[in-house]
Amino acid sequence: MKILITGHKGFVGSHYVNYFSSDISKHEIVGVDVKDGLDCRDYFKASNERFDLIIHLAAIVGGRETIENDPLSVATDLSIDSEFFNWCIRTDQNCPIIYFSSSAAYPIEYQTKEIAKRLVESDIDLNNIKSPDYTYGWAKLSGEYLAMFARKYGKKVFVFRPFSGYGETQDLAYPFPSFIRRIQERRASFEIWGDGTQVRDFIHIEDIVKATLRTVELDIDSPVNLGSGVPTSFNDLAELAFSVSGYKPISGIHHLVDKPVGVMFRCSDSSFLHSYYRPTITLEEGIERALSRAF
Repeated sequence: MKILITGHKGFVGSHYVNYFSSDISKHEIVGVDVKDGLDCRDYFKASNERFDLIIHLAAIVGGRETIENDPLSVATDLSIDSEFFNWCIRTDQNCPIIYFSSSAAYPIEYQTKEIAKRLVESDIDLNNIKSPDYTYGWAKLSGEYLAMFARKYGKKVFVFRPFSGYGETQDLAYPFPSFIRRIQERRASFEIWGDGTQVRDFIHIEDIVKATLRTVELDIDSPVNLGSGVPTSFNDLAELAFSVSGYKPISGIHHLVDKPVGVMFRCSDSSFLHSYYRPTITLEEGIERALSRAF
């Protein structure tokens, strides 16, 4: 196949590259990434290439601090996605198109400590939109809205809502790799943003890649949550990492209550995904893999 991956040098994109590169004789990968000095929007303006598979990952995220403290930079994703879908239509891309939305697109009213709802795909209704998580959530919700119209133009778009994807090569702006780094450095005091009771749903990046490709293979054209379905608080994640590593910080956990924490409960109802794909890498195994990798 001839495959386009936008954002191919990012955390998720690089894992798709590795996956397809394992059988490089069968695939030609075209990567477009701002890290190479090429804004994907410039590529869309200039290119008429056609592909057998498109994986659109180019986006500004940057972790919780960027989402809350620099919301307008994240809003650039609105421009990226609109130009992407217009390019797909202009160049008549008649192949499967993988679009990564986000769990941040879900209504924040369902993600409080008091409500703590496991989020199901139907909780997003594009005809009755409720407030998502900051500009990043709005951008991804808008992307899903654009994907809906792209389908009306005959494009085959597969929409995915990843929860807390993690892995060994993830940027330190995210909780999982920062936890691993603190353990590897044997810090006397272990820092956690907020009070540590905020809950997330962790799914390994390898399972994300395989789940999306299985969805395309089965031609499932409705949005799909990518999550383990297991709620894990940041405090629990830290304790699990201590247990797996055999290291306990001398001064214990230090909660940084002045840091941004996001919603208090974000966990997937993954019944739909698990009906045809079940994640194979447990959080314990994911921690072991990360700890074994030198930074």
